[in-house]
Amino acid sequence: MLPDKDGPGVGGGQSSPEGEDPSVSLFRDYLRLKTVHPEPDYDAALRFLARIAEELQLPVKKIEVCPGRVVLIMTWEGMNPSLKSILLNSHTDVVPVFQEHWKYDAFSAFKDAEGNIYARGSQDMKCVTIQYIQAVRRLKAEGWKPMRTVHLMFVPDEEVGGHKGMETFVKHPEFQKLNIGFALDEGLANPGEPFTVFYGERNPWWITVHCPGSPGHGSRFVENTAAEKLRQVINSFLDFREKEKHRLNTSECFTLGDVTTVNMTMVKGGVAYNVIPAEMDVSFDLRIPPTVNLQEFERQIKQWCKEAGEDVTYEFAQKHMNQNVTSTEENDPWWSTFSAACKAMNMTLEKEIFPAATDSRFIRAVGIPAIGFSPMNRTPILLHDHNEYLNEQVFLKGISVYERLIPALASVPAFPDEA
Repeated sequence: MLPDKDGPGVGGGQSSPEGEDPSVSLFRDYLRLKTVHPEPDYDAALRFLARIAEELQLPVKKIEVCPGRVVLIMTWEGMNPSLKSILLNSHTDVVPVFQEHWKYDAFSAFKDAEGNIYARGSQDMKCVTIQYIQAVRRLKAEGWKPMRTVHLMFVPDEEVGGHKGMETFVKHPEFQKLNIGFALDEGLANPGEPFTVFYGERNPWWITVHCPGSPGHGSRFVENTAAEKLRQVINSFLDFREKEKHRLNTSECFTLGDVTTVNMTMVKGGVAYNVIPAEMDVSFDLRIPPTVNLQEFERQIKQWCKEAGEDVTYEFAQKHMNQNVTSTEENDPWWSTFSAACKAMNMTLEKEIFPAATDSRFIRAVGIPAIGFSPMNRTPILLHDHNEYLNEQVFLKGISVYERLIPALASVPAFPDEA
């Protein structure tokens, strides 16, 4: 085991493979925990994190947000604990795996000759969890003390919508007690040299359109069938999809987060080949950027349903309406501190709206600025993909990034209303 500036004991009781950085060994240990849906082993993650908190000598709180769904918080108290705190958020769960499509066991954390570590969660987002922890470990070893309190928060169920995790927890009295001023949460890899940062998210709308119609025998031309209405509905949604795709492809400055994506995901109806069904349903996944007027957009959907024929209705399985974005103006103290710290490390930042959904949206919804950021450049975007991997050098560089970011953010001077 090579000496490392993190000092002994960093592997959480595990010995590192010959010559491997102890931080990498700890990361691989964490990746081997099967916190995978539909039945994540959350207890294993809680035990692992509690043991690390003990090593770091940080007090721990466990809050059961919903039955069997526990949020764990490690707190590094600041020298001025009355000031607003810094939140370092990460989720413990990972998405399912189709092992037949993987080169290696998705929970073995196999490392190849290039130093690529293959595992579900290597990018999304167990890397960030361990990077926070190891950055804090180094800062403590150096004797540095934060002015603002720093909370490391580990939440369940992000990958299934966050309802039994962050969405519920932000309304909990224990969340209010944390007195958060600014939050960091997950971002995405960037295949190029820059690092992507996310200051807002698109709103997910999951909608089912219900088309009733005249039933009858499959040998006749029945008028006013469910299928005719269904076709009209599908055409309206998919024509709009084409327009948005065209906007994305022809605009120099647009990224995926700047346009509305529409995808038809489910179609239901019918009982037999020779029976015209009395009803058919079609479902869509829509992701709407914060620049869109949501009320107007829903009026458009109503119009499409009306044009499709009588009694066509719709209902939402999910309809997020919050359009809060985090300021990236240079005069914003949080953003200017974050960007200046990155600039000092010669990092180029690309600001975007997050194309999918993370727990940041619940944090922003309660008025707390949040930035989505996973320090992974020169890395293909592989979250939720087969053969998800992260290179150990990219992972290690990320620890150094947080080692600079955490002190910068925890040292933002008191605001007038904090004095």
